[in-house]
This record gives sequence, C-alpha cells and structure tokens, in this order.
Amino acid sequence: MTTRDRWTSPLGERYASRAMLALWSPDRRYGLWRRLWLALAEGERALGVPIPDEALDQMRRHLDDIDYEAVARYEKEFRHDVMAHIHAFGDAAPAARPFIHLGATSAYVTDNADLVLMREGLALLRGRVIAVLTALAAFARRWRNEPTLGYTHLQPAQLTTVGKRATLWMQDLVLDLADLDARRAALPLRGVKGTTGTQASFLELFGGDHAKVRALEAQVCAAMGFERAMPVTGQTYTRKLDAQILGVVSGIAASAAKFSSDVRMLQSFGEMSEPFESGQVGSSAMAYKQNPMRCERIASLARYVASIEGNANQTHAVQYFERTLDDSANRRLVIPEAFLATDAILLLMDNVARGLEVHGAQISRRIREELPFMATEQLIVRAVEAGADRQEIHEVIRRHSVATAAAMKNDGAGNDLLDRLAADPAFPRAVDPRSVTDPARFVGRASEQVDEFLSDVVDPILSASGATVETEAIRV
Repeated sequence: MTTRDRWTSPLGERYASRAMLALWSPDRRYGLWRRLWLALAEGERALGVPIPDEALDQMRRHLDDIDYEAVARYEKEFRHDVMAHIHAFGDAAPAARPFIHLGATSAYVTDNADLVLMREGLALLRGRVIAVLTALAAFARRWRNEPTLGYTHLQPAQLTTVGKRATLWMQDLVLDLADLDARRAALPLRGVKGTTGTQASFLELFGGDHAKVRALEAQVCAAMGFERAMPVTGQTYTRKLDAQILGVVSGIAASAAKFSSDVRMLQSFGEMSEPFESGQVGSSAMAYKQNPMRCERIASLARYVASIEGNANQTHAVQYFERTLDDSANRRLVIPEAFLATDAILLLMDNVARGLEVHGAQISRRIREELPFMATEQLIVRAVEAGADRQEIHEVIRRHSVATAAAMKNDGAGNDLLDRLAADPAFPRAVDPRSVTDPARFVGRASEQVDEFLSDVVDPILSASGATVETEAIRV
C-alpha cells in the first residue's frame, strides 16, 4: 500500500518541518515509553526491588528497535496500545518481562511521554521564534527611517516608519517568547503515581515505605530530565496543563496571523509584498497575479491552531474525577497537530520576513496623497502663532479638507488642500501651508524607538539564545 491510496495529513506532506515531524513520530513516542519503563525499573532496582542486571541490560539494548508488526498483532488481540507495547518490549528483553511496567498504570508512559514531547516541542518552536526575530530585527534596522502611512481603524493616520511597524510584529513575539519560557520552565513530569494517583501500588511494592515511593518518583524525574513531578494527579495529570501549553502555542500562531494580515493588506496597497519567485504562478487564469500565498497560508493554519486551544479547555472541563478516556483519541490529534501547524506557520513567517519587499515609490505616492490632511494640525498651531483665531482657522481648514476629499474620491483629483489654503484670503499670509510637507516631520520618535527596542529588548534575547534551529525551505 502506498501513500497515494490513503489519506495523509497535509501537515506531514506539505507544511511542517522534518524536525517537528520526527519529534511526534512513533519512533520518538514509543522510544520514550521504553525509556520510561527503563527509568522505572532502574529506580525500583536501586530502591531494593530484585530486578536482575540482565533485565536492565536487555532493556537498554532494545530502546529503539521496536517491532511494529508485533505491536500491531498484540494490539489486535488486547485492544490496548500500552499492553501491546509492553508485550513487544518483553519479547525483545525477555529477562525484563516480569518487571516491565511494575506498579505502573498506562498513564505512566502515555502522560509522561506527552509532557516530554511538549517540552521538546516548545524548544523547537522557541528556536523558530528566534529565527523570525532575527530576520525582523535586520528588516527593522534597514527601514528604521522610512516614513510610511500609519493606520487606525484601517484608515490612514499619522505617519510611522516601516521599521517601527516591524517592531510591533516583533513585540508580539517577544511576549510569546516570555510565555513560552515561563511555561516550559515550570512544566513538571506526571511522575510515578499509580492508577488513581494515590501511589498505592508503589507503597505496596516498597512494603509501606513512603520515603522509597518519593525517592522513586524523584529518580524517574531526574532520569527523564525533569526537576519535579506534579504534586498530585488523578490517573492522569490535569489536562489544564495541555490547555496552558496549547495557549502558548496558539498565541504564537495568533501573532504570526497578525503579521500575515498586515503584510496581505500592505501588498494590496502596493506598499510591501512577500517574496515572489521568478517561476511562481499566482493564478491559473490571471497570469499577472502575484498573490500573498505564504501569508494567506499563515492565516489559514493559524485559524486552525486557534480552534485547538478551545478544544483543550473543553477536554479538561469534562475529565470527571480521577480521569475519563474521552480525552485520549482527541489528544492524539490536537496536541501534535497544534505543534506541527505552528511549526509550519513559523517556517513561513521566517521565509516572508527574510524576503519582504518594500516598494518605496508607492509608499511615497500614498504619503503625498494623505500628508496634506495630516499637516493641518501643525498649520492650525502656526496660524494661531501668526495671530489667527483658532476656531476660525479650524473652520477654514475643515471646509477645504472636505472639499478636497470629495474631489479626490469623486473626480480622481490629486490632493491640492495646501494649494487651496494658500489661495484662501482667510488663511494668514505669514504662514505658507506648503512648508510642512516633509514626511520626516511627522514620524515622531519612530526611528529612535526602533533603535531602543532592538538594543534594549531584542538584541539581549538574540544574544542569549545563541544559534537558532536549522531553517528549512518551505515545500509548497
């Protein structure tokens, strides 16, 4: 059977990186299960359970050579995936068969492995965010002084600079990074808790010795690279953790979606565009089209990730008492796919950020169309300084502004507001309206804010992060 005669996930076929796909692969997941069983057996042996050296040696030798055909046969018989893997591991390590999974419940491997995978997934996403910040930092520095129209309510507003706008995209990612780091640092292992979280089976194993039960859990945590376990659990760790982690992941996706929306609109205005390769086809019918397909894909995938965050909260809300199983099939889908989709989003965002094209002539043309309106506030101040009545001059400017805007919209005329004011006897002769047309006068501290944000906020993050994850070419 080939992949052409069955459905496969687009996240695997088209979008996500090799690294993220490998992280959520069966080899990685079930290899973790075996490592958890080994850590449990090693801990139990160290605390007095008579597990032979050969049992542990066989387990160590067979952590990754998983016989998936044997697993499939066992699962068909048992209808239980964890039991299938226990038996397959026992076949590979027969001396360990009596001790594999001793005292544990299925959630020991499933939940602990999920937490390891999510922590590693967050680390991969962190590297992708750093790569995007690096690209946007270079872009912001290059365009720190370039005036451009700002927008409020999606209407032209006071000027900003192209570089300053890029810092707004970066600020979102900086906040996401802080959330990611805090959540990852605080992430515990489920630990060694037993069937309903009481550790009763382990207390029995150690003859009622509570200290040994606590020591076993500490040893397993250390073996898996965690500093601590959840203080209390039911059979599973609280699914609140899933919701919190996916909240971080979906937050990153939302920041990327905001970036993609801005770029899409700027491309429609003709001011900026995402990369467009020489042989790229924008439309099968309209040969002239250059569509923002990368940013549209970011928006599309981000919408999907956002839907998963709510799903995780709903799952947590219905985990009655110590656990129900209606989380299982759902989590197999939503947790890996949230990471895979966000990984794909950040690959795209990095690609776009590194290749953003700025169309200065179009930006300047649009500034010329709008700048006279923006200059009127300064003109009011200057007219009053020249002796005019503030309210009267406001009415003069308002009347000409409305007439100019109507001519531009209805007749296709240019913006001649400043010429109209200069020709109006009611406007003070001592003030030349055309003297306030330098765009640099209207950007405030935008350039300085770029410099300060990069030096005070972004550069320290990048310096502390070291090398980023390897960048992959987007596949479609």
